[in-house]
Amino acid sequence: MSKTNKFHLLKLSEINTESKLIKSKLGLLQLAEQLGNVSTACKYLGYSRDTFYRYKELFEEGGEIALKELSRRKPNVKNRTSPEIEERVVSYAIENPAYGQTRVSNELKKEGVFISPAGVRCVWLRHDLETFKKRLKALEAKVAQEGFILTEAQVAALEKAKEEKQAQGEIETYHPGYLGAQDTYYVGYIKGVGKIYQQTFIDTYAKVATAKIYDRKIALVAADTLNDRVIPLYDKYGIPLMRILTDRGTEYCGAREHHEYQLYLAIEDIDHSKTKAKSPQTNGICERFHRTMQDEFYAIAFRKKIYQSIEELQADVDVWLDYYNNERPHSGKYCYGKTPMQTWNDSLPLAKEKLLNNHSQNVVSLPLSDETETGSGGDQPARDNLTDWNGQKGQISPSFPSIIPRENTLENALPR
Repeated sequence: MSKTNKFHLLKLSEINTESKLIKSKLGLLQLAEQLGNVSTACKYLGYSRDTFYRYKELFEEGGEIALKELSRRKPNVKNRTSPEIEERVVSYAIENPAYGQTRVSNELKKEGVFISPAGVRCVWLRHDLETFKKRLKALEAKVAQEGFILTEAQVAALEKAKEEKQAQGEIETYHPGYLGAQDTYYVGYIKGVGKIYQQTFIDTYAKVATAKIYDRKIALVAADTLNDRVIPLYDKYGIPLMRILTDRGTEYCGAREHHEYQLYLAIEDIDHSKTKAKSPQTNGICERFHRTMQDEFYAIAFRKKIYQSIEELQADVDVWLDYYNNERPHSGKYCYGKTPMQTWNDSLPLAKEKLLNNHSQNVVSLPLSDETETGSGGDQPARDNLTDWNGQKGQISPSFPSIIPRENTLENALPR
């Protein structure tokens, strides 16, 4: 529907409303004349006597037109947003359709454009951009005008609604490296390439995220993401990844002997937690990140560009991830408006302190060689001669206590 037709319909609705109001006022005057009693007429129609006499005075002075509803509110032109700021708000809304009014207000402040979230909303309403769907359509129209043509299949895939998944409860996490979440996300179908899947990993404390694009979802690519992106990140900062949370998909679960992902977790000594069956909400951090990435990256990128290869898409994904981790403020728990990497760097001392505490708790002092170790019953010695930790016989020097770490060693049969 064109803007002209919308304008005419709006005017017609205003005229109809005004005519109904005038008829109700005339009805009050006519009823009072028929009954010959003002009080009774006002009681029947729910008006006060003061209102009746005001209507009567207006009608006697100007007829029916005088009964037209007059708004007491007068627009204050001085408070109107300047054309320059309004134009920037509109262009920014089309460039970043996934941003809400508060986010747009904060981002524009970085450019020196000061406008409140309510002001952003008013501008959107004047330009018919108040919803995410309308801003997406405006972006699509702009791209089409500039010469980019999208097929119906691509548009249908991009417009496909994603069900909002909200996490129920809270995930226990205390520092970076305590728990990571991994999930597979179906991006879509690219002509000439095929189905595209994304392996996503997020540190549940700092919300630092990484993702890698593949053309299949199997255990090998899930392990490759950890080996290529995740473990090097933790090694760089000198902290281990202690536990990982995934769903029960076949790419994550299987027998360790012939399952690449399970084998890799065993080699890296990473504990594996699984979500409740048929409950994606229990991995809600990944689900919420996927929605953010869909709205802020994929929905926009596929409207601006037609990708010919996975490598081309991966390059743009890496650029957006760098922005997400280093520039985009995160309002999640533990971040408090900081970027994920700021949260990561600020909490690294906490992670290393926890690591040292765990190490000190996982050591035990052996008794000296002249002491007798008792059994569990306490009535007989377990052994008289101490042996060293690897089982080879030999006396331990009595001059100092021996500290033996309790390491949760991996099966020796597994390659390192």
